[in-house]
Amino acid sequence: MKLLETRVYRGPNLYGYRPVIRLTLDLEELEQYPSNKIPGFVDRLLADVPTLHEHGCSYGEPGGFIRRLQDGTWFGHITEHIALELQCLAGTPVTYGKTRTAHREGVYHVVYSFEEESVGRKAGELALRYLQGLLPAHFPDHLPALADLNAEIENLARLAERMALGPSTRSLVDEAKRRGIPTMRLNKHSLVQFGWGTHQKRIQATVTSETRHIAVEIAQDKELTNSLLERAGLPAPQQERVYSEDEAVEAAERIGYPVVVKPMDLSHGRGVALNLTTPEAVRDAYAKAYDLSSYVLVETFQPGKDHRVLVVNGEVVAVSERVPGHVVGDGKSTIKELVDVVNTDPRRGVGHEKVLTRIEIDDQANRLMGLAGVTLETVLPAGQVFALRSTGNLSTGGTAIDRTDVIHPDNIDISVRAAKVVGLDVAGIDLICPDISKSVREHGGVIVEINAAPGFRMHVSPTVGTPRNVASPVLEMLFPNGAPARIPLAAITGTNGKTTTSRMVAHILKMSGKRTGLTTTDGIYIDGERILKGDMTGPWSARVVLTDPTVEAAVLETARGGVLREGLGWDRCDVGAVLNVSADHLGLAGIDTVEDLAFVKRLVVEVVRDGGTSVLNADDELVREMADKAGGRVMWFSRSPSNETVRKHVRAGGRAAVLEQGVNGDMITIYDGDRHVPVTWTHLVPATFEGKAKFNVENALAAAAIAFSMGISLEHIRQGLRTFTTSFFQAPGRCNVFDEHPFRVIVDYGHNAAAMSKMAELVLGLRRERSIGVLMAAGDRRDDDIRAIGREAARAFDVVIAKEDASRRGRKPGEIASLLAEGAREAGKSEEQILKKLDEKEAVDTALSMARPGDLVVVFADDVTACWKQVIYWGKERTSHLPALPDEA
Repeated sequence: MKLLETRVYRGPNLYGYRPVIRLTLDLEELEQYPSNKIPGFVDRLLADVPTLHEHGCSYGEPGGFIRRLQDGTWFGHITEHIALELQCLAGTPVTYGKTRTAHREGVYHVVYSFEEESVGRKAGELALRYLQGLLPAHFPDHLPALADLNAEIENLARLAERMALGPSTRSLVDEAKRRGIPTMRLNKHSLVQFGWGTHQKRIQATVTSETRHIAVEIAQDKELTNSLLERAGLPAPQQERVYSEDEAVEAAERIGYPVVVKPMDLSHGRGVALNLTTPEAVRDAYAKAYDLSSYVLVETFQPGKDHRVLVVNGEVVAVSERVPGHVVGDGKSTIKELVDVVNTDPRRGVGHEKVLTRIEIDDQANRLMGLAGVTLETVLPAGQVFALRSTGNLSTGGTAIDRTDVIHPDNIDISVRAAKVVGLDVAGIDLICPDISKSVREHGGVIVEINAAPGFRMHVSPTVGTPRNVASPVLEMLFPNGAPARIPLAAITGTNGKTTTSRMVAHILKMSGKRTGLTTTDGIYIDGERILKGDMTGPWSARVVLTDPTVEAAVLETARGGVLREGLGWDRCDVGAVLNVSADHLGLAGIDTVEDLAFVKRLVVEVVRDGGTSVLNADDELVREMADKAGGRVMWFSRSPSNETVRKHVRAGGRAAVLEQGVNGDMITIYDGDRHVPVTWTHLVPATFEGKAKFNVENALAAAAIAFSMGISLEHIRQGLRTFTTSFFQAPGRCNVFDEHPFRVIVDYGHNAAAMSKMAELVLGLRRERSIGVLMAAGDRRDDDIRAIGREAARAFDVVIAKEDASRRGRKPGEIASLLAEGAREAGKSEEQILKKLDEKEAVDTALSMARPGDLVVVFADDVTACWKQVIYWGKERTSHLPALPDEA
């Protein structure tokens, strides 16, 4: 059994709309051995992982997977279930999986979901290693059995705890998802973005993008906080900063015993000593606090219970009574044994990873035991409660009792005012008082701290009492009254035309005043300025646009490669558009037919949100078939007003963009129910070459439909189409025209037979003396796909020059040019009409040199910028350093 490939899909993908990992496995000899043909295998597996009995598999009920094992199932399917179960046992519950053949005998795609990527990857690796250890010794893929599967699962659980979002951050992320707000984790810790573009907000734990830095600084300075509370007339302990043990004792005597000694700028109860009654205790506490911080405070000790009051946006949303970490005697067990029992609670973890934290025996615990005259070996009487902490912080093992419903109105008012005094939007007020249901103004109590980034877990998962959805008011503060979290997003795919259409739509949006993020095959653009160069049609580039805080709308060219590699870079889009599907990239990455290709591209419209629009080409049969799976409402576009699909749709009140013929030319027209709205004549759209470039007429139709579906006004659509050109600087490599030679030159990036066919239509429709075509094809295309380019070119060009790209993608020198030439010969071109060149520069020079006045030269370029420079400087005095184009500067 061999692992051929691992792929991680972080967004919607071909296997579903959730994140999944895909392992590609070659079972090799194991293809002949389903589970029921390996003696003892099923029994050993179930003995090690008994929880597999809970898996329903295809039977949809517990025990279903066991039946599959007993009837005989293959190792790919078994790997899927083990990878899922290992994640569950590690504390990250996942259930979705599927195993499918990879269209090669014995090779399978094993797909399973994950919550945390590193845990999912590790679970897959461990599943394979474990299963190979279960094979009998005589099997070729047998490996020594794992020494301790439970230890491996424990390691996986620790990894899950390290990588998982903490309870506070997780509660906010879960609430955002419930509200349909997109979330993106920006680092391996707790920095998370909610929303996209200009609407985005961020959190770091429970600090929000609205939290003022100065307020955080104030809250971290306990002395300053205390001073501000006193000035505001709020209850606060008497307090002094001290710089030595002697000063600490002197301050304690001035304030009056008992006192508290604590570091000035630490959190989670670190270094805090309470109820100190002697100079010796003060000296010892000072030394321990000073080890943690250079600044130490001495303050009055307030007897009572420790309460955390959570204030969000000026309102108290939850209250917890925090009980210090403790054990309860049973008359038999030592204190150490009782601590061990408490720590076996599955709710307890390390630090903030789980809803409770394990109790540790540290200096504070030893000090309290020493004061009480007990040790770890002391057996406590049954029912006796012994506190191993003086503070109730959950991070040191404390527990929480919900008191939200009983807090006194005076205490609510005091807590809200305290948060406002410091200036925090989310604040944890530590209020010590005998009874939170009684006013501290009458019965005593003080605010000992105000916390920025307060933990939510004591409220979300209290040990006792009602859980509180404290994340909801935070999200309501960040996105009040249903404020938008998403920017308008259009995703555009197809075999040809997607770059030009994406640029058209982005240009229309810019005309409407929106700062637009655009991804294309040549880069990422923000408001028309390229910020990154290269093929940027995948999920990573989409996330670059969506995380940009200045972007007001996004237009994302979406290619098949990114979908196959990682899935989509977003969860839902407002508009998804499929322009066409034709043979290209076939035979690569498991995409062997145009139907396979259509299945990949359909994903873009499957994820259109409710209320959004799927824009589909009614003239393309494969695209028409996507309508049943398309999300939102469908808006068709068509070059033919008599297209039956469009006619029925419009009669039923649907939307469409249609090319209508008139005496003055062709009119791009939008139908919207009973409305029939002319947009513009095609000959007024510069990109269409006065309507002759039918492929750009189609692109303009699609762009009009997409922009209309995004709510852009007809006037802005009209103005955008009329001002969009195919100049090199606006659309590099997309039908760029140079007319300053005695002959016309067009530079294009067409790279498949369908693109060549559309260009041939334009060439045949343009007036010219003679036409010369410089052809290219990618080396990883099938032989006949390359020949098809030559055949289509032969229809339109009088002279065909077959060239090769700098990267031949595994082909031998001359092989691609020969295949192009073969195609041209098949279509009737003579040997005299076909030239073969291995180098793009040489091929372009040859075409330009042989061109006569009135001719048309069309160059299908690989390096578009270099080719364009070669064209515009051809015939001029040659220098070793040509001026840089603005696009390169």
